[in-house]
Amino acid sequence: MSAYAKTASGNPQQLDPQLFKAYRTFSSTSRGSASQRIARKTHSPAPILPPKSDPPSKNINFKPETSPKTSTAINIAQEVRKRASRATETYIAYGAAEQLMKECARQGDYSIPQSQEKGVEIPKTKDGEDLGVGTGWWYTELGLAPTFNTWAQVTFLHMYLLNARLRNFPADHAPAWHQHLLDHFFYEAENRMTVIHNVHARAIRNRYLKDLFVQWRGLTAGYDEGLVKGDAVLAAAVWRNVFKGDEEVDLRRLGEVVSYMRRVLKTLDTVQDEAIASGRIKFGDPGSERDLVSAASKMMSVPITDADVKPAEGPKKA
Repeated sequence: MSAYAKTASGNPQQLDPQLFKAYRTFSSTSRGSASQRIARKTHSPAPILPPKSDPPSKNINFKPETSPKTSTAINIAQEVRKRASRATETYIAYGAAEQLMKECARQGDYSIPQSQEKGVEIPKTKDGEDLGVGTGWWYTELGLAPTFNTWAQVTFLHMYLLNARLRNFPADHAPAWHQHLLDHFFYEAENRMTVIHNVHARAIRNRYLKDLFVQWRGLTAGYDEGLVKGDAVLAAAVWRNVFKGDEEVDLRRLGEVVSYMRRVLKTLDTVQDEAIASGRIKFGDPGSERDLVSAASKMMSVPITDADVKPAEGPKKA
C-alpha cells in the first residue's frame, strides 16, 4: 500500500505560502470531525472565465422544482437563509455540502470486487496501488486507472470548481461551506480506505489523510494559478495531478479537461447562491468539449510573414 495515496502535485514546500495558508489536524473517529477548522482564509485571484459568447454548458445541470409546495418551501428557505446567523448557516451547509461532495465523488467512482472475498488477491498497478473497476468518461474515455488516487484527484477537481464558486458566498457563510465540503471528502476517503481497501489501522489512515490534504493544498494553488495565467499553466496543473505527469498523455484529452473546467466555472458563476445551497447540482463530463477542442484555431490559417520571424534587435552599443 506504499503507493496508495501517491502525491502527484509535486513538493508543496515549493508553493507560494501566500497562495494558501492553512493549518489542520486530523482524527479518524467515525463520528468526530475529520479536521479542525481552517485557521486562515484563502485569498485567491478571481477566475478568468471564457467570453460570454460561448454556448451554454451541458456540464452543469440544475433543475429547480416547480410544484407550488416546493416553490413555497424554497422561498421560505431563502428568507431564513438571509436572516440566518453564522451558527445557523453551518447546519444548512452541512447537509448540502454532503450532497455536493457525493456528486463530486460520483465522477470517479470505482469498486474492488475482490476486497469482499476472503483469500482473493487484489490486482495492483505497476506503482503498487489497488486496482479496481470503474465506469464513466474518466475511465472509459480518458483511460485513467480506477484506483483510490484517481478517484481522489477527479473528486478534488470537481470540489475545486465548487470551491471557486463558494468563494462568492457571503463572507460570514463561505468558510462553513468550504469546511464542510472538505470534511465530507475526508469522511468518504477514510470510509473507502476501511471498506474497500481494508486499511484498518488508524495510524495508517491518518497518514494517508494528511497526504491527501497536502495534495489538496497543492492543486488548489496550481489550479488558481492556471485560471489566472492561462490554459497552458492550467493544463500543466491538471497533467501533474490527474495524469500523474504521464509523458504519453493525449493532449486533446487534456485540452478537453481544461475546457471543461472553464465551462463549468462560467456556468456556476450564473447559478444563484440558493441553487448551490440546495445541493442539487449535477456535473457532466469533459467529453462534451471534444468538438471545441478539435476545432482548428483561426490563427492556424494566418500566413507567417517575414516580420513575424525577424529576430529581435539587441541593445544598441554606445
